[in-house]
Amino acid sequence: MNKAPSAPANVYYGGQAVLEGVMIRGPRHMAVAVRHPSGHIVTHSEELAGIYTGKSRTIPMLRGVIVLGETMALGLRALNFSSRVAFDENDDGETAEFPSTVFWGTMAIAVLFVVGLFFAAPILIANLLSLWDVNRVFIVLAEGGIRLGLFVGYIAAISRIPDIRRVFQYHGAEHMTIHAYEAGSPLTVESVRPFPKEHTRCGTSFLLVVVVVALLTFFIFDVAVDRGLIVRTLSRIVFIPLVAGVSYEILRIGARFGENPFVKAMFAPNLALQALTTNVPDDGQIEVAIASFQAVVAATNGDAVPAEVELD
Repeated sequence: MNKAPSAPANVYYGGQAVLEGVMIRGPRHMAVAVRHPSGHIVTHSEELAGIYTGKSRTIPMLRGVIVLGETMALGLRALNFSSRVAFDENDDGETAEFPSTVFWGTMAIAVLFVVGLFFAAPILIANLLSLWDVNRVFIVLAEGGIRLGLFVGYIAAISRIPDIRRVFQYHGAEHMTIHAYEAGSPLTVESVRPFPKEHTRCGTSFLLVVVVVALLTFFIFDVAVDRGLIVRTLSRIVFIPLVAGVSYEILRIGARFGENPFVKAMFAPNLALQALTTNVPDDGQIEVAIASFQAVVAATNGDAVPAEVELD
């Protein structure tokens, strides 16, 4: 049961940390494992269809936009499940249901927050330099610097929140488990423990690449076109799909040629940033990540997925 399945070529598993748990996403399935307050692990898996597995995911550039959207959608679904399990302190098996409208509303707010804070705000702040007749090239560079500073500062700030630090421990457990699978190691706590908590395909890496690609994209646009503040601000939003598409292709290169010295050097800042978004997990958190991974593999193989995993 704990033996790691062989890793098929060009098949990647990813995931997200949720409340007291881990979500793992496979080629056609997703699974979530969450630690119940009573101590056992509750798992859930489901088959994905439509845009999650369609041919559009194989189209370069477009797949990056799709992955960005599905990361948020699947993340909210996993969060819905994990919140119901993590806060269920009853023994009757019933958990409180959270209306789907609440989660879709949360998703909309999250999108507006990201667009406002990381795309619109930097250009508005940097544009203040125009009051001193600063060259437009330096204004665009300042915008990129402000965006990067806001991104890193935001992560550094939330990483100090105790509950978020615990989520980041599950994030580390997710990475370590995927590393163990890709290395062909048995999926046991002892075998998973030595692997690093950072991973090149991490969503944090994706977001950092987005910030850098955005800087280059917006710099080229602003040098070529000078249409005023409103057009420049709107261009940041319009170019989000392009930036996401390019960033995802760069991340795939990093995953495929991760052992290349040049690629390693290029992605070193990504791994360094994960020092903020991943923490060393305890054994129980690694058990949860393993349970999630085994659940998605079982679903992929058509095996029955237990609703609960009792601890030894």
